[in-house]
Amino acid sequence: IAQTNVGLDLLGQARLWLTYAGEVEARYAPAGRDEDELAFLRDGGEYRNLLIVEQPNGSFADTTARQFLFDAWHLLLLRALAGSADATVAGIAAKAAKEAAYHIERSGDWVIRLGDGTDESHLKMQAAIDDLWMYTGEMFTPDAIEQALVEAGIAADVRSLAAPWRQQVDAVF
Repeated sequence: IAQTNVGLDLLGQARLWLTYAGEVEARYAPAGRDEDELAFLRDGGEYRNLLIVEQPNGSFADTTARQFLFDAWHLLLLRALAGSADATVAGIAAKAAKEAAYHIERSGDWVIRLGDGTDESHLKMQAAIDDLWMYTGEMFTPDAIEQALVEAGIAADVRSLAAPWRQQVDAVF
């Protein structure tokens, strides 16, 4: 049930971001797209996300490890975005950060529980972390669009999140 609630929270956050993206797009293009068009009617190249979130669910350890690594980054990102010069971005991020704080607490607790559990649960959690670790560097590499938004004071510089993310992840490990 908790994983379903996390999924619902993330869908709700996506709707807020997509609705706002549509509003911003409408300012610059006469036929701006709404949230559904942005979500479902994009060209293939417009579907961009972290590769870590595309990894298969596999075992409960795989799903939990992936969620934990993402949650640790996501909460830091949202807290940084809450200081955005764009009031709407700041508002969405502040609201979402409240939910994300619960997500990292939950996923971190499960990483500890499985890691400190039976020999089998420990091995599965370690294997999941080992398999997913290669995808974590991407979280801290901005593209040109993100960099322009950072320079405008709208986005957070994800490079600055690497050290605090590693501290949080290491504390759980």
